[in-house]
Amino acid sequence: MPHRYALDDDTFARIAPHLPGKVGDRGRTANDNRRFLDAVVFMARNGGPWRDLPERFGRWNSVWRRFDRWSQRGVWTRLFAAFQDPDLDWLLIDSTSIRAHADGTGALKRGTRPPRRSGERRSAGAAAG
Repeated sequence: MPHRYALDDDTFARIAPHLPGKVGDRGRTANDNRRFLDAVVFMARNGGPWRDLPERFGRWNSVWRRFDRWSQRGVWTRLFAAFQDPDLDWLLIDSTSIRAHADGTGALKRGTRPPRRSGERRSAGAAAG
């Protein structure tokens, strides 16, 4: 049974051709790209320090160093660009799809008096003086 944060087979099959370390790439062939991506997804969803990475993903320092190398080489940027939905550039949000909480509308809390208007204080003081 796969872990809750593990990538499913279809998702990994879509991502795999874009990852470094494929057969035919220069350098060493990565045989654990899937386990590494599962570790990154685990950290992204759980948060926390890299030292808390479960043993099933390998040594935390090795995983972090590989994550850092991929960051410096722009691998994550290329992955995000490859899977970005171009229609999101045209996404529009208007007030019909967003509701404010009652506190955000200026509604008064129970037992409170309405605030005085800026001119009330001056006119009350001028009449007394």
